[in-house]
Amino acid sequence: MAAAPALPDALPAAPDTAVVVPPPVRTPGYYVRQRLWANRPAVAGLVFIGLCALVALLGYWILPDPSPNANNGFVQLQKQPPGFTARFIRRTSTDSLRAINSPIAVWWRGKIGVLEVPVAEAQSNSLVIVPLVVTGDPALGPVHLEQKSNTTKQHLIVSSVQKRTYWLGTDKAGRDELSRLLLGTRISLGIGLVAVLISLIIGVAVGAVAGYFGGWVDSLLLGLMTVVWSIPGIMLVIGISLALDSKGVWVSFVAVGLTMWVDVARVVRGQVLGLRSATFIEAGRVLGLPTSRLIFVHLLPNLRGPLIVLATSNFAAAILLEAGLSFLGLGVQPPAPSWGLMVKEGYDLLGTEAGLWLTLLPGLAISLLVLSFNVLGNGLRDAFDPKTQLT
Repeated sequence: MAAAPALPDALPAAPDTAVVVPPPVRTPGYYVRQRLWANRPAVAGLVFIGLCALVALLGYWILPDPSPNANNGFVQLQKQPPGFTARFIRRTSTDSLRAINSPIAVWWRGKIGVLEVPVAEAQSNSLVIVPLVVTGDPALGPVHLEQKSNTTKQHLIVSSVQKRTYWLGTDKAGRDELSRLLLGTRISLGIGLVAVLISLIIGVAVGAVAGYFGGWVDSLLLGLMTVVWSIPGIMLVIGISLALDSKGVWVSFVAVGLTMWVDVARVVRGQVLGLRSATFIEAGRVLGLPTSRLIFVHLLPNLRGPLIVLATSNFAAAILLEAGLSFLGLGVQPPAPSWGLMVKEGYDLLGTEAGLWLTLLPGLAISLLVLSFNVLGNGLRDAFDPKTQLT
């Protein structure tokens, strides 16, 4: 019987095989973010909007003039150029009522109860320094003053004498232009946010109902959209203000929002008309899902991209509409620091040396904020487009 062949001492090594690692599973939102971050103008616009939002949130805490509405003005300092420096005496009257300046109150309405007087005004009012401090430098300690009058004698306690620089100058009322410009971001962003929320709530509801049900419901709601669309936005705001018998800040917010829902409704209606016959909607109907769930849970999430893009464009449009209304005197009323109202105040001074920067500065702020929302909207539109290639 033949012997069995001897086994080799070692088996030959298996050939090297490349291990194929599957790519990581990415959500659609990941690619949207990647396409957005690759768009530099959109990122720059987002950063500027974020800075404006931070300024609006901080509010009076970062303003050189933390008085309510940054409305602390001095006739002696009116229409001063940018970079102007003045010396002030901060004083508190012992005869006046003192308001409690809690952190929340200061954030909401500004700091009250503290009086400031330019040094020149203190001299003109015959404020006599009582020789209780012999250093000769009021900045080194408290100074006691007596304001002489024909009828009364008011005792004032001065906490400090300080120097303030008006980096952007003063307006016709002697108010700090920088403080009012920074505080104006609250009104511009606030009116844009309120207008977008109102337009989304009304527009999504009307557009979804019209597109899903169709028939006479669609015809009725489409006719309503057409009528509202044909009325100029300014006329609608005037009518709403007259109906509410007010021209305050919140009335302007609501009025602007009620004029912008038609754009959202038309876009939502068109998208829902194309999706209501989709397979997943038909499957939901077969399963007996309620209509409200089909619309708000299954249809509207597919409209997230177009709604975000439309919201950014409506944000910019609301800021421009509010600025135009305030310029005409139909929007935010003084002394609230609206950018449109500030442009109007500067426009009234055109021909003078101060008119140029008092018109240019708030106009530039409006342009930069609107431009930021527009480039961000363009970037979001490209980011939500799956055909866009990453570079």
